[in-house]
Amino acid sequence: MKTRFVHRCTHVLDKEKTIDFYREALGLRVDREHGPDDGSWTNTFLVDDNSGFELELTWNRGRTEPYDNGGLDTHIAFVVDDFEAAHALHKRMGCIQYENEEMGLYFILDPDGQRIEILPE
Repeated sequence: MKTRFVHRCTHVLDKEKTIDFYREALGLRVDREHGPDDGSWTNTFLVDDNSGFELELTWNRGRTEPYDNGGLDTHIAFVVDDFEAAHALHKRMGCIQYENEEMGLYFILDPDGQRIEILPE
């Protein structure tokens, strides 16, 4: 049996705000979106141009309570080719949640509290 890891799902309250965040912070783009004709929910798949991995944003109409996307122990991770530039961008955006200088990494938070680890190449 062969398997291939393809995506991770995270739930979002404000889909457009979250898409904008991932576009600005990490250069992701919308690849596709689907959902029922009544618009009660959507699955929006974000991709980068390098890995083939997808981040699925699930949005449900009418949801007002924040989602628990696993808490701060659960995270996704991105390797960046220019760590200093990424850090400067994320600092300007005000989304850095935790820095571990000893390990040479830091974490940012998306608008729904999804923790994202940033690693140098």
